[in-house]
Amino acid sequence: MLSLIPLLVLIAQAEFRPGLPGGPSVGPSVGPLVRITSPLGRSGASGTIRIVAQITCPASLELGPVRFYVDGQLLQTDSDGAPYAVEWTDENPFERREISVTVADALGREVSDRVVLEPFDVVEEAQVTSVLVEASVQDKRGRFVKSLSPDAFRVLEDGVPQTLDQARYESVGATFALLIDSSGSMSRRLDFVQRTAAALSAYMSPLDRSLVAPFSRGLLAMTGPTDDRATVADAIRAIRSSGGTAILDSLVQLSRSFPEDGTRRAVILITDGYDENSTATVDEALSALKAARATVYAVAIGGVAGVSLRGEKVLRRLTAETGGRTFMPATEEQLQLVHAALADEVQNRYLLTYTPANQTPDGKWREISVRLPESDYRIVARPGYFAPKPAPIRPTLEFTATGSAGAYLAVGANDVEVLEDGVAQRIERFHEASQPMSIVLALDASGSMRHREAEVIASAHAFAAALRPQDQLGILLFSDSTSLVQDLSTDREATRAAIDTYKTGGGTALFDAVADALARLETAEGRRVVVVMTDGRDEKNPGTAPGSRRSLDDVLRAVKGRGATVYSIGLGTKVDARALQQFAELSGGRTLLPEDVSQLPAEFQRVIEDLGRRYVVGYTSTNPAHDGQWRNVEILLTGAPEASVRSTGGYTAPGGER
Repeated sequence: MLSLIPLLVLIAQAEFRPGLPGGPSVGPSVGPLVRITSPLGRSGASGTIRIVAQITCPASLELGPVRFYVDGQLLQTDSDGAPYAVEWTDENPFERREISVTVADALGREVSDRVVLEPFDVVEEAQVTSVLVEASVQDKRGRFVKSLSPDAFRVLEDGVPQTLDQARYESVGATFALLIDSSGSMSRRLDFVQRTAAALSAYMSPLDRSLVAPFSRGLLAMTGPTDDRATVADAIRAIRSSGGTAILDSLVQLSRSFPEDGTRRAVILITDGYDENSTATVDEALSALKAARATVYAVAIGGVAGVSLRGEKVLRRLTAETGGRTFMPATEEQLQLVHAALADEVQNRYLLTYTPANQTPDGKWREISVRLPESDYRIVARPGYFAPKPAPIRPTLEFTATGSAGAYLAVGANDVEVLEDGVAQRIERFHEASQPMSIVLALDASGSMRHREAEVIASAHAFAAALRPQDQLGILLFSDSTSLVQDLSTDREATRAAIDTYKTGGGTALFDAVADALARLETAEGRRVVVVMTDGRDEKNPGTAPGSRRSLDDVLRAVKGRGATVYSIGLGTKVDARALQQFAELSGGRTLLPEDVSQLPAEFQRVIEDLGRRYVVGYTSTNPAHDGQWRNVEILLTGAPEASVRSTGGYTAPGGER
């Protein structure tokens, strides 16, 4: 699955720097202190956030401007007094950022604090390892039940009983997102909204962190995540009402903004329910919230026109399907009841974890049900979760294009169209194949090559000398059996010495030679190539050897599945031309059939030229199934329909779901 996992590192330091030479040497013993309170970590999406610093110092001490930096570059100064805050757009959460705040007092003492926002890592393969379920249990009178035995809980996933790893009553940290409607329709109740948000934030425990996210037609500048209540209060007081309302769009945006730090996630949505600007549907918002594992608590406050019936219906569905609740306080007194109920709802939870029996990363929704033997109890828990998606399949294919006369064609990305099983694909990578190569040169050393030894040795030396310094070359000799006389190496002197050991005698284990060369390349880096030269067909030595252990079909399967390009050189008229052609065609290589050994140097040179005229095209397959099946891939040149394109013709998808 495409999953985002952040590495959040908070580095906070307050350091005193002495004033300039000649400055005051005597002053108060207590100087200013600065602490960045927002953000304390990275949220999961790019967007505008408020950088907030809390500064404490004696009232008599005069402070200079507060300077905010990002990656050492001055972003903005704040000289207006507390709260000290500026807005910054985190455009790329995949890059490391360092935020720092600096202030100096009248005595020249400078203090600073900094927070490092580590980049998000992209992890493409995921496994369903453990699922956390928070369950709130109430009796018939609405009182929370806190004395249940862990053995009392039963959890089912898609109707299948699960084995609990743990079940306990515990208070753990949570990330609370205060999603506050600041649209024009809330203008007359904004004071009430601000008091509501401030009161709710007061119930947070020291383990909790908050995001303050005002919205109108979309999310506005967010504050947090932070654990500082003063920062939350300042952010709430700074909200101003204007613009239209897009509740569902804002929920989708917010779902991507939670830090991936393992804490519980709760959205406290304060709104009048009017949504006239969203493009997202309720189903899309719910899908995003469920994927984010967020519980929604809605506090519906009547705006200019009260709470709409349609809006109330939407809010109740959002909360019901994420395991939360909807509150509709009309007065300050009722709001106090909401505070108490919401605090109990969030803080009184049983933590249930289990490792799902179904470990298939298929991206599907898994329904969770929590049961207790006491039927009168009311259980509120998350209704389910989305399993991780399978890792995207990103094929990369090499190809060579030639015109009708056999000349190589110069190809650009705009000239290429890729069809996988007849379905057009979007090309994401295209370049000339310049990556270093790992090549195994397999030379036929059977008895029939006895009178060609000198020519073979000379041709092999020339082939090795023509490779680039970064290309690795291995030498495999075969007759009755195969022998890798030189492993992959860039040491050309060692290669020359290995080639000079070439001696003939015995049968022709051609199939084993190709199979063993492919096996050696399986773990090699870079582009992988087999160049096999033979003057005959796979056969045993009538006197001593049985021939290849592998059959032709065995080798063809290996050629198709190993991702290496095979160049077949068949010398003379007794070669198994059909087998050599199959090796090359299945791998996107070439078959060369010189009639005489004197043509061998030229054929090796043609292999070198072909390797230098290849292109690489890559894409993310529109078929995400990890089914182990062969996918036919056709590479077309849109401007040259008569061109001949040589490639592997496809690939085998990763096999089997985990």
